[in-house]
Amino acid sequence: MAKKYLIETFGCQMNDLDSEKIAGSFHQEGMEATNDASLADIIILNTCSVREKAVQKVYARLGEIKRHKANRPDLVVGVVGCMAQLERSAILKRAPFVNVVAGPQKGAVMGDLVNRSVRSRAPLVDMRTDEDPAPLETEHILRQSPWRASVTISEGCNRCCAYCVVPITRGKERARESAGIFGEIQGLVERGYIEIMLLGQTVNSYVDPTDARMNFARLLNGVAAIPGVRRIRFTSPHPADFSDELLGVMETCPQVCNHIHLPVQSGSTGILKAMRRDYTRESYLRVVEKIRGLQRPIAISTDIIVGFPGETDADFQDTLSLLDAVQYESAFSFKYSPRPYTSALNLPDDVGDEEKGKRLSMLQDRQRQIQFRRNAAYLDGIVEVLVESRARSRVSLSGRTSNNKIVNFDGPENLMGKLVQVEITGYGPNSLKGTWIRKL
Repeated sequence: MAKKYLIETFGCQMNDLDSEKIAGSFHQEGMEATNDASLADIIILNTCSVREKAVQKVYARLGEIKRHKANRPDLVVGVVGCMAQLERSAILKRAPFVNVVAGPQKGAVMGDLVNRSVRSRAPLVDMRTDEDPAPLETEHILRQSPWRASVTISEGCNRCCAYCVVPITRGKERARESAGIFGEIQGLVERGYIEIMLLGQTVNSYVDPTDARMNFARLLNGVAAIPGVRRIRFTSPHPADFSDELLGVMETCPQVCNHIHLPVQSGSTGILKAMRRDYTRESYLRVVEKIRGLQRPIAISTDIIVGFPGETDADFQDTLSLLDAVQYESAFSFKYSPRPYTSALNLPDDVGDEEKGKRLSMLQDRQRQIQFRRNAAYLDGIVEVLVESRARSRVSLSGRTSNNKIVNFDGPENLMGKLVQVEITGYGPNSLKGTWIRKL
């Protein structure tokens, strides 16, 4: 009987892709997936360490898995990814029943790591090092979607933002050769994939290691030229690397989705300097102004941290006023939490947790109002939607527009993975509701 595995993913889209690589490795070993922990022979937690809350979720989940391990001593438990890279010793101390601890970029070899841990009957530790080669790719990726696929173009980060552990957990930036990227995407198109997500920690700083002329804008143009690619997304760009050439590609290539996730983190120039973000409020707004000036409308979303060390009420008001100035389509917002080995750890965490919570609530309320007003403008309009899944609401289907709006509507399940036209009949702050018109 084939062994069964369960992979639980915490964190970003790069972690989602890493989990697909782990699943591909297990599939090659003849294993089968399950969603039931009580049936799993192997449980892998693919972790995130960007915020303390994500780390605590993993430890809480390990506490639950411990009960399964007590009943089934042969159960193999693995903790992998960024959190594992950052605090492997703490994991083994707090959860000594864990069999495998592995850093990022280990998805392609996870099946072998699990088998070796079983043979050794001792915890197996395998960390990423700075000597690792360019992002490790594998043809054995068990994709969760048959029409949307993520593709790594680079991994790691050369920036040193004061709050961020990514340069520590994923290492220095390492880019893939463009020929390999184009080849992977061509293969995906031949298998029926129509939407491609290009991934990198600072995706727009990409330069082909074998051809310096091939920057991110030209890579994007090359992907758009592959017949069969209907939509291209990318995340996450850095505002300081957002070039006019890239904006020109977004304006002229209809395959590139009209959405940019442009993390700002703070609306205060003083806090941005303390964060080591390499841009000011003013220079960020100049990028936004260029985006707004394109002939093609581009939606903008962002990430924001509240309560960074030294953030005064005036600094926070600058962030609120930035929301008003930019009018983001959506925003991911978080309370600052100190992270190990970051330079911000040396700063006094002088904004109390209660005040952080108050500021986060105010920011999210302001953003919710902005989203409600912006979504109201879609009423009675017609949008193109890629149908992705069953809806969580009372209607049957859910998908996204090119500018990343979630649209829920009724329709037959054979529309899954298809591009359709939907007339918008309702809206809320987080999604749109509509009526299916026709398949494109």
